[in-house]
Amino acid sequence: MRSLSLLLSATLTVGIVVGIFRVSYGYFVSEELAKAQGRLTLYQSTVNAEFERFSHLTHVLSRDTFVIATAQGEATQELNLRLEGFANQAGLDAIYLMDATGLTIAASNHADPGSFIGQNYAFRPYLQQALSGQQGRFYAIGTTTGLPGYFIADAVRDAQGEVLGVIAIKIGFAPLEQSWRGSGEQVLLANQDGVVLLSSNPQWRYQTLGALDQAQRQRIDASRQFPGQGLHPLDWAAISETRARIAGDERLHLIADRLHQGWELHYFASDDRAVARSWLVTALAVLLAGVALIFVQIQRVRQVAVALRRSEQEEAKLRQANAQLAIEIAERNTAQRRLRRTERELERASRLAALGQLSASVTHELVQPIAAMRNHLAAAEIARPAMTGLTDRIGGLVDRMEGIIRQLKFFARSEREEFQDVDLSAALSAALALVAPNIAEFQVEIETDTPDAPVLIRGSSLRVEQVMTNLLRNAIDAVEENAAPKVAVAIGVSNGQAWFQVADNGHGLGDATLNDLQEPFVSTRESGRGMGLGLAISASIINDHGGTMAAHNADSGGAVFTVTFPDADAEDAL
Repeated sequence: MRSLSLLLSATLTVGIVVGIFRVSYGYFVSEELAKAQGRLTLYQSTVNAEFERFSHLTHVLSRDTFVIATAQGEATQELNLRLEGFANQAGLDAIYLMDATGLTIAASNHADPGSFIGQNYAFRPYLQQALSGQQGRFYAIGTTTGLPGYFIADAVRDAQGEVLGVIAIKIGFAPLEQSWRGSGEQVLLANQDGVVLLSSNPQWRYQTLGALDQAQRQRIDASRQFPGQGLHPLDWAAISETRARIAGDERLHLIADRLHQGWELHYFASDDRAVARSWLVTALAVLLAGVALIFVQIQRVRQVAVALRRSEQEEAKLRQANAQLAIEIAERNTAQRRLRRTERELERASRLAALGQLSASVTHELVQPIAAMRNHLAAAEIARPAMTGLTDRIGGLVDRMEGIIRQLKFFARSEREEFQDVDLSAALSAALALVAPNIAEFQVEIETDTPDAPVLIRGSSLRVEQVMTNLLRNAIDAVEENAAPKVAVAIGVSNGQAWFQVADNGHGLGDATLNDLQEPFVSTRESGRGMGLGLAISASIINDHGGTMAAHNADSGGAVFTVTFPDADAEDAL
């Protein structure tokens, strides 16, 4: 009976441990899936942005007078040079003009050994789509260069609407694929046939997620989409809706199918963190149960000792038992503190996942309008060369907007951009120029105190300007209701550190601390006047530059923000 009782107790204990592990594992896996969904959403928006960035360019070029004139039979040399300049400026692999039969008559790579001029691409589906009045789109390996790319094409028509030819561009995605590899994550993009086009693992490229039927292979061969590729099935299999086995490893698996032409983006993530956390929770539960069991046993021993003997020896044992109990309680308190710390880390991870999703959404919504502005600027330069000065200035603003959009991606990026010398005085001038409309609107008096010599730090000029711009805008907003609004800005170097300071005579910080204000989505403005991301982004940028930020209420009213950076000369001396 004693052996049976021990066996039942052991079985029950194992069952409870397994149950705790499975419940905690399910919870932590759901957390990992939520973070993986945020990463997948970011990857999806990036892919959509890359494919749509130049979608308007062929439409604009098809109406260019030089393109139409060349398609009507005029000399090609001037158009070749013009297309070469457009391709270099836009970062495209190629821009080329074909006649109605598919023969290339002008190209941006006219001077290269592998020029498209003289090549006939009538076999490409994008040519037939453009000739039929649609915008042609197609991803394939180039038959001339051997390099993969995404082709977009539009028909070129004369004044009467007759088709003269087709203008096409080729977009290369090597930088995008390289960024995937550098992220250390597993992600792949497959087309409607299940052929892997882009992947973080180069060995997966041009393999298939499933076996191709005869009709698919004939269509691929006819369009010469993947010449020289065997298109063998990839070593992978879906296990469930959220799990798959790839290259022999079981992974969490999510799919994004909101892509054009029926393409799919597959994201694979490890569940190692969920397993480790589940074991931690299980160990904590076992420890707590052990502490409780020890406590019960000690109580029983104490009762028996009091009932049988009240001797000094038993009292000494009781004191020893109490000391042991104190040790166990201390261990329990330590375990509880670790559990609370883990809960705080999970809460912060959830906020950052939400912030990543918000950044992905904002990036997705703004990239296409900015790309459209870029294309309209290109059209304006083509149509009115005399307005180059104005379009250059507007282009500079578009470049800055694109730079700010790229900054939103830093929440999901692990790589660090290369730093260079940045003059804080020059960065302040750029920041003041950006907030000049706000200064004029509220008639704010700006007082600056900058040294004559440059104050240099090592960093990114655009990101440092973003920090200054955020602090200036916050200060201007704070003094908006002041009868005599004033903002003072100072720059200097002391104790081997470069610093700048922004002070205002507004409402001050109130009871909020700098740590509170640096939390994402925390703002002292009224509803609708901001998302509470300015100081959070600024704090991250300052941290990336090895700097610090401090804030306090001024004695005379208002708030004072001070940002310090390691001086560039001091870093060189080290």
